[in-house]
Amino acid sequence: MKRFVITMAFTLFTLLSCKGYKDLSVNEFEAMLAQDATVQLLDTRTPEEFAENHLPGAVNIDWRAAGFAEKAQALLDPDRPVMVYCRSGRRSAEASAVLDGIGLKTYNLKGGIMAWTEAGKRVTKYEVERFRTASGAPVDITLIKHGSLEIGYRGLSIQIDPVAGYGKPTDYATEFPKADAILITHEHPDHLEDATIATLTGPETILILNETSRNKIGRGEAMHNGESRELPGGIKLKAVPAYNTTPGREMFHPKGNGNGYVLTIDGLRIYVAGDTEDVPEMAALKDIDVAFLPVNQPYTMTPEQCIAAAKVIAPKVLIPYHFSQTDLSGLPAALPGIDVRLRQMQ
Repeated sequence: MKRFVITMAFTLFTLLSCKGYKDLSVNEFEAMLAQDATVQLLDTRTPEEFAENHLPGAVNIDWRAAGFAEKAQALLDPDRPVMVYCRSGRRSAEASAVLDGIGLKTYNLKGGIMAWTEAGKRVTKYEVERFRTASGAPVDITLIKHGSLEIGYRGLSIQIDPVAGYGKPTDYATEFPKADAILITHEHPDHLEDATIATLTGPETILILNETSRNKIGRGEAMHNGESRELPGGIKLKAVPAYNTTPGREMFHPKGNGNGYVLTIDGLRIYVAGDTEDVPEMAALKDIDVAFLPVNQPYTMTPEQCIAAAKVIAPKVLIPYHFSQTDLSGLPAALPGIDVRLRQMQ
């Protein structure tokens, strides 16, 4: 055992002394994340540290756990650069040396996440899905819970149905910046919470709601099904129908009341369906890159309705949300050709 420890220490010393990876400052690291659409972001801390907070879009491989190199080879694409960080920069430097030694082009964040947060940069405790626009700009979608999402683009924050008190508590005041826009699909308490809207509202925040929600809280701009407008950053927004069709369920979400939203961000098209079943108007949705479809019967879709809707919309990526205890395990096999991502969005 002693000989093994000495051998490992010598190997690591050799790798570090012949450093092939590159150290980046916080600003350099941030710039590369924003500009290079091919990068892979790796957090080398423990799973417990990762759960507390991490950089949006990061994956986690614990440097100190057994089999780090093997796990990295299985998870990371050798043809794409790897950007690595830890708490202070020490573990990530050691990990970067190993990654470089197995042929990965690697960049290390000097000072780690401590330097990142001290510089006022964004971290999150939630899963974040990163997509790219037509020009390669990153769009980060934070999967907060249930029907609550945040879309981040070029420093803008767009909140959709933010609710602090429903389900797992969310501290919007400390975990998220003031919103540039807030979109409310309908007036049910798991989608509309006046106090959270107030928390996220700054001097320039645009609040968009369906008309019933607008009447309920007495402020904001009402959008109706079929209407369009532009948000900050040149983002195009369209309100689309969201309602129940199954006999006996119409009272949950009546036709003409609630909104789904389609956001077009530099060519990237994101559909957030709101509370709806597989309505005929979905056939008009074209070129959807990312679709969020609700699957919690009897209020929204059954899994079978979700499958039918996905086949009609044909998004590149489907992320079911708002699904409570519904069993979604059959969705990926039922939708070949669609990237179905099952995430913690109960």
